[in-house]
Amino acid sequence: MNFEAVKFKNIRRAVLAAILLPFVFMIAEGVVLIRSSLTQYRALENDHLFADVLARGGSIAANQILAELVATRTYINNPDETTRAAMLERRSALDIERAHFNASLPAAEALDVGLRSQLSNLRLAYSRIIAARSAVDQGYYGKGGNPVHIYGQAGLKQLGLVESLSLRIHDPVLMRKSSELMSILLSYYGERLIGNLGQRYLDRTDFSAMSHEQFVQGQMMLGNGMDRLRFHSSSPVVRDILAYRAQADEVWADTFTQAMVSGALRPDKAIRDKWIGIQNARLGFLRQTIDSVTTDIHVTGEALSMRSHVHMTIVLALSCGLVLLVALIAALAVRGIRLVARVTEERELLIKELRNAAQTDLLTGLYNRRGFEAAALALLMQAKYGSRWISVVLFDLDHFKKINDMHGHDAGDIVLKRVAGIARETFRSFDLLVRHGGEEFMALLPDSTPEDAAVVAERVRSAIEAAEIELPGGEILRVTASFGCAGRANAASNRNFEDLVKRADLALYAAKASGRNCVVAGPVVPAAGQEERRRMAAGSHESRP
Repeated sequence: MNFEAVKFKNIRRAVLAAILLPFVFMIAEGVVLIRSSLTQYRALENDHLFADVLARGGSIAANQILAELVATRTYINNPDETTRAAMLERRSALDIERAHFNASLPAAEALDVGLRSQLSNLRLAYSRIIAARSAVDQGYYGKGGNPVHIYGQAGLKQLGLVESLSLRIHDPVLMRKSSELMSILLSYYGERLIGNLGQRYLDRTDFSAMSHEQFVQGQMMLGNGMDRLRFHSSSPVVRDILAYRAQADEVWADTFTQAMVSGALRPDKAIRDKWIGIQNARLGFLRQTIDSVTTDIHVTGEALSMRSHVHMTIVLALSCGLVLLVALIAALAVRGIRLVARVTEERELLIKELRNAAQTDLLTGLYNRRGFEAAALALLMQAKYGSRWISVVLFDLDHFKKINDMHGHDAGDIVLKRVAGIARETFRSFDLLVRHGGEEFMALLPDSTPEDAAVVAERVRSAIEAAEIELPGGEILRVTASFGCAGRANAASNRNFEDLVKRADLALYAAKASGRNCVVAGPVVPAAGQEERRRMAAGSHESRP
């Protein structure tokens, strides 16, 4: 039975492993997939965030800062209510965009040291703009005053931060569009400087050495931006810009700008007006392109964010479905194994019951003859090494046929069951009981002489005689039993158990002949050595003269 249990446990473990191991690997793959998807989701969210910040920062650098600079210079040169209102409007627009820009920035701990340093420098540049505003309001800038350097530095810091943010984007499409925007912003910023300073050069007003230096810086920014745009020449937006710059008027304006950088040009009013017109048209075109690219970046970022949300939702849904499937299969597996275990236990119990039924009398619960023979053999083999005596008690109920005739066989069965119970309780715990047949019972008493067996038999006889057996109809029966005992010395050379039973049967017959309800102990069966010595002694007496 233990071997069967161990075998079943091993089978159960093998079945569990065969069912669950594939799903364990599936769960592991699901965890890896979720982690990968989560990493991708975070990267796309960061890309979306950086693209949004980049677009806002680029707009500030190319539009709001330069627009406030132009409005401020206009107010300095023509201080009245109209120019002041325009200047305050530009200040408000810049402050609002800066507030949106700062609100859209990631948390400081999510930024690396380089970005945090650039943000610090940008705030310092904006603080200088605040100081310049205060100086303008208090009249420290006289007519012809020019805070272009302060605004220019803030614009450059803003562009530098925008370029650093573009390098943090990982999505290839968004990265390409961000790089295009940065290139257009550089070109536009350079064109704004060139247009502003070029007009002052042509008007011969407030064009100092610093102005010439800034003019050259604008040319460099424009050249850098155009070189970067040519690198993205496959983009439709870039192709439109390059095609626009290849027009005859655009080429003429660039040549004219190079002449102004050299300082040798002395244009007339017609050339001046034409160049300013071309510059303004070019700035308008670039500004429109910037707005288009910025909107496209916003849309692309939103689409990426939406795609990442959908992808993450699908992955989580599939993972939850996988977990539920694994849990369901595991539950079914456990339930199946429990069912198999229960069926196995029931099978073993049934086998045990069948074995017991084959060896046990169904009515009394005592051994039948078949079971008694196997148990008696084992008991005798054990007694061989321990006890010196073995005894048999054979008893049956007196006048049992009358009980069946008067009260029916059902009453007889009740009597037999009750007597068997009394015998089981009264005989010693290690004595072996058997229903020998009909109303006859037998007990094998190891380590007991016939006298000892007779004492035990008398105790059982008294218990049976004193018992009141109640029938289903309420009638009380009393029964008696007759007992025959026989015993012999327990030796390996004397294993004739049937002879011992026959002697007990003779003793039982004697008890019946003596009036029933009594115990008769038969003669002791001598050991083989004693019998041989007795015969030798008898032979020696007979040989004497």
